[in-house]
Amino acid sequence: MSFTDLGLQPELLISVADKGYDTPTPIQKAAIPAVLAGRDVLAGAQTGTGKTAGFVLPILQRLRAATGRAPRALVLAPTRELAAQVAENARDYGRYLNLRTVVVFGGVGINPQVDALRRGCDLLVATPGRLLDLAGQRAVDLGAVEVFVLDEADRMLDMGFIHDIRRVLKLLPAVRQNLMFSATYSDDIRTLAARFLHDPVAIEVATRNATAERVDQCAYRLPKEHKRHLLAHLVKAEGWPQALVFTRTKHGANRLAQQLERAGIATAAIHGNKSQAARTRALADFKQGRITALVATEVAARGLDIKELPVVVNYELPNVPEDYVHRIGRTARAGLNGRAVSLVAPDEASLLRDIERLLRQPIPVVALPEFEVLAEPERGSGHARHDAPRGGHTPHGGQRHPGSQQRRSGGRQRHRGAGRNARGR
Repeated sequence: MSFTDLGLQPELLISVADKGYDTPTPIQKAAIPAVLAGRDVLAGAQTGTGKTAGFVLPILQRLRAATGRAPRALVLAPTRELAAQVAENARDYGRYLNLRTVVVFGGVGINPQVDALRRGCDLLVATPGRLLDLAGQRAVDLGAVEVFVLDEADRMLDMGFIHDIRRVLKLLPAVRQNLMFSATYSDDIRTLAARFLHDPVAIEVATRNATAERVDQCAYRLPKEHKRHLLAHLVKAEGWPQALVFTRTKHGANRLAQQLERAGIATAAIHGNKSQAARTRALADFKQGRITALVATEVAARGLDIKELPVVVNYELPNVPEDYVHRIGRTARAGLNGRAVSLVAPDEASLLRDIERLLRQPIPVVALPEFEVLAEPERGSGHARHDAPRGGHTPHGGQRHPGSQQRRSGGRQRHRGAGRNARGR
């Protein structure tokens, strides 16, 4: 099947070809005809499945040409990055149509967005908070919306947007087409879907929570305090051209980025406390190869579209096992192979078991290589190092330090990986 078989108009087919695509993905095959037919859609789709084009292309065709100033289609996205990505796709695919796309999100000045809305748009892409701010200022009128898209609905709920979503729904016309995309289906998601979808076409393009078959997954077991040293070793020793590294917290992302920089690895961090300009610059630097490691929190990385990403690292395992699937789904795209590496501290053993239970398969635990452990320099001192462990386990699952003392100066010590680390979980 080709895009021509899906009933798209010539202008859209040309723009699709311009982007180098000739064969639709499974989500596109199922969603595009349903949207063109005017049906509500409930789609289960992981990151990287092509879902954005699955709703953007048919929406552009339904809008066809500009008719006024008020938006006729609204896409609600959980993060600034995802909103910007959807808008970029809409502009690319609609380049041969007389349609206007505007994107609004927080973290940047509101006045330019107000001006853009006053000039008029056909497709509006927005994050919930900024959209409600604009509606409160009467800067946007949602009374003409014909198609409403709730993208990454599960992430919306995780981020606490349910009340904002309900407020947005009240601003929309009662009669409209609704599309909802979610990577997972919790009870809350089903309740939300029942609230505003009418006789939806249900689309699920892959086994729920399935991971990409081309992702080579492995895990290393080691003490928490040695993770950054192993990560730096792997990046250098294995020659990783790029790695997307996940931490649980914003503070942890900042700290790890600084530590990797000190280890000589070009690194940037993205998270909710970073300005939009800083996040955009970091992502651009990463895509263009100017930095090797991009350290991110789950929320900040949601919706990032990074082609040919070779390695994803779970520096800290996620508390929700489904998030593991989302994370590693960012590699092995477009027919390429990818790798997912997890660094597992003793107190994360239960999280690893939860992930394996979800996947219904074990994640191979591999032996630790020999790597250097560097101490944080003390204030006023040079670059001091301390002894690295040389294998063996304490009763608490940690590893013994020879002599149990940390050296604050002197020679270089190395961690000697022990085969037993790969056994017995």
